[in-house]
Amino acid sequence: MLIRAEKENDRDAVFAVNVSAFETPSEATLVDVLREQAQPVVSLVAEDNGNVVGHIMFSPVSLSGYPDLNVMGLAPMAVAPERQRKGIGSALVRAGLEQCRQLGFVAVVVLGHPEYYPRFGFSPSSRFGIDSGYEVPEEVFMAMELKPEALSGKTGRVKYHPAFSNV
Repeated sequence: MLIRAEKENDRDAVFAVNVSAFETPSEATLVDVLREQAQPVVSLVAEDNGNVVGHIMFSPVSLSGYPDLNVMGLAPMAVAPERQRKGIGSALVRAGLEQCRQLGFVAVVVLGHPEYYPRFGFSPSSRFGIDSGYEVPEEVFMAMELKPEALSGKTGRVKYHPAFSNV
């Protein structure tokens, strides 16, 4: 399996993976919109024998009161249902976090499963005094510093790209 940057000719396969992994096509459409409207994005695919079997995207988010703080939001992440629970998602997350770090982002937030994301270093964002603009249980909105102390003393609310309001 190869984790690599998404290419232009991957778009249909990425759309299909996202449609297959979620209950509605909303996340697949979100990827298309973010690809066009949010910059920069980190968009990676997992490829196996020439087939795209997984996808992850990171896009910039803002933290109220800190407009110059470089933070990414991880969303969405999808693995074809028949390929789930085989380490593909974990490989995508690790590669994406590393790419965000290399691009100079200092932190990443995610709205996701509290039993899954802590293995990568995520913890409840409330630990940093950061909350989500969405009404979700505290334990599902998590943050991770890519640069030590990047979120220290920086409290506020995370705002996602407007495209997320349609999901």
